[in-house]
Amino acid sequence: MRMTTNKIDDKIGEFLNVLANDVRQLQRNISWLDELRGLVIKHDDVALQKLLETIQSQASFYKDNELKRQSLREELAILLDCNSGKMTLSRLEVELSGEKKAQVAQMKAKLQALVKELKEEQLSTTMFLSDCSRFNSLLLENVLELGSAKGITYSPSGFAERNSDTGFVNMQF
Repeated sequence: MRMTTNKIDDKIGEFLNVLANDVRQLQRNISWLDELRGLVIKHDDVALQKLLETIQSQASFYKDNELKRQSLREELAILLDCNSGKMTLSRLEVELSGEKKAQVAQMKAKLQALVKELKEEQLSTTMFLSDCSRFNSLLLENVLELGSAKGITYSPSGFAERNSDTGFVNMQF
């Protein structure tokens, strides 16, 4: 029994280290989303490219950490005699006591807060990029618009005049 307890403590220690990596990754993701919005506003294509390369270089680290987390989760499920699909931080917290329980609870709270913040940042970024896309579409539509009903002006006598060739760009080749 003592050996199993030590083994569980060791696995929980490893699991907490993996979760600490997840915390750092979530913090980086939040920072990247904020940086992305700033770079789009500044139209800094070079910095956007560097950001993309940085994100891509971190993908393998995230994948490795994900695999390690899943492996430890399965090992803990076996040691605690439960289904690996039901092995959550809440379940782990119930199974533990003392310092390990407090560490798991603290990590769970930190992860929940960061996930909430990441969702908000992702939503903000999505809405911002959607607005940029909509604005660009409207701008192009107005620049390339040729004689539509929207091009109405008024003469000095107050009569409406439709301009049939008011586009900013000549579409003839």
